[in-house]
Amino acid sequence: MISLFVRLKLALLRNGLRQSAGRTAAYVTSAVLALLAAAGQLAGLVLLRGDASAGTVVVLLTAVVALGWAVMPLFFPSGDETLDPTRLVMLPLPPGPLVRALLVSSLVGIGPLFTLCLAVGAALALARGAAGVVTAVVAVPLVLLVCVALARAVAAANIRLLTSRRGRDLAVLSGLLIAVGVQVVNFGAQRISRSGGLAALDPVAEVVRWLPPASAVGAVEAAGDGAYGEAAAGLLLTAVALAGLLYVWQRSLVKLMTAPDGSTQAAASSPSRRASAPPSGPSGRLWPEGRAGTVMQRSLRYVWRDPKTKAAWVTSLAVGLIVPLFNALQGTGSIYFACFAAALLGILMYNQFGQDTSAFWMVAMTISSTRDAYEELRARAGALLVITLPYVVLVTALTAAILGDWQALPDALGLSFAVLGAMLGTGAVASALFPYSIPQDSGYKNVAPGQAGLAWMSLGFGLLAAVVLSSPLVALTVALHLADATYWLWLLLPLGTLWGGLLAWAGLRLAAPRTAARLPEILTAVSKG
Repeated sequence: MISLFVRLKLALLRNGLRQSAGRTAAYVTSAVLALLAAAGQLAGLVLLRGDASAGTVVVLLTAVVALGWAVMPLFFPSGDETLDPTRLVMLPLPPGPLVRALLVSSLVGIGPLFTLCLAVGAALALARGAAGVVTAVVAVPLVLLVCVALARAVAAANIRLLTSRRGRDLAVLSGLLIAVGVQVVNFGAQRISRSGGLAALDPVAEVVRWLPPASAVGAVEAAGDGAYGEAAAGLLLTAVALAGLLYVWQRSLVKLMTAPDGSTQAAASSPSRRASAPPSGPSGRLWPEGRAGTVMQRSLRYVWRDPKTKAAWVTSLAVGLIVPLFNALQGTGSIYFACFAAALLGILMYNQFGQDTSAFWMVAMTISSTRDAYEELRARAGALLVITLPYVVLVTALTAAILGDWQALPDALGLSFAVLGAMLGTGAVASALFPYSIPQDSGYKNVAPGQAGLAWMSLGFGLLAAVVLSSPLVALTVALHLADATYWLWLLLPLGTLWGGLLAWAGLRLAAPRTAARLPEILTAVSKG
């Protein structure tokens, strides 16, 4: 069975590359880049040999790569079709031989080759003496097998989630993980540079070296130092982890092959239970009557249910919080960085009708006058403010708390409200003048083919106008600081609130007649995806 599954894996790779020239080019490009990265990593680890920080670097790097193996199946479940064990549920295969065959066939690919180069480089960097070499010979395959088994166990345990709508939502949100990871790496690098080098990571490495598969790498260093008991314990921990992962993987396969899934249990829930189930999403009792409440509920349900809208919101919320807080933690920030959160969420007001895609025709049927268009846009802006206003207050207060600059909280809030109002107003106008479609068939495309120019015009016009409209409050803040009249800065809170409200109202008033007059053009533009 092992040789059969290896041949199947090679056949899947070969046939997948034959589907299109673009797919072949993408695979070859990624393979070349991965091989170059693996070669550079191997060379770098070899150069670390003899360095005092080699053990720390190698242990932490192994742990990071293992973490990547654990989370990648969750965010990119469609990246490897062989990760889906439900394709095998109808075959009369015993679980034990099946797990062994899948484990060996999983070693075919770019990821395993990259991990193998890491393990070999780690062994070359740390192995000293005959005991270190012998330990390295055992540790290298253990590291590779644990990483592959970890990915397979996670995928098998969550495959039904990953192939559902919730799973597709999770895949779309993978950009959030990347954004957060970049900020964490940047923060860590700055802390290391300030603390005097890699020695600051030694306490972390001392803990991580007892976590598989990093414990196998730590065992190589321990064997070279003559700590044979510690080396044996590290290898044993990794071997036990491998056995545990294989057991969990096998149990998940047995459950997939014998337990019914949700598609076969649809009739099990009684009509009365379905009727009595509470509706998901925002409650209707919280919103005003009429069109305003209906539109606000619809907009917030898009945030909760639509993968693209949810991804945009969650990413904006996370990045808007990370940028000011991380800069404040690093000691290089300012409370005015909190305005970035208001601007980032304000961008969500842009291309309001494109978020509806082809379903916008149902909204267009309810707009017959400028007043209808104004109420539609006002309610959409209101739904955005339900989340944005408390969020901006929270981010600004947290930034002030970290910096200890509570005196600047009122004027920072005033500036944030002014920026938010400017973004809402210009976003409404841009939605009417430059609508474009958002493709629903891809989690990574936000503009339909041929409409990139419209998207750039929408953002460019809106952001430039928002900067100009917010500049009076910015100029007043700078003037008060230069004049050392900081006791008047509290006035920026009411002024910024009034100015932002005025800009939002003016933008909605300008956008309403243009939306009513351009409904056919808007409907055509947003339906192209």
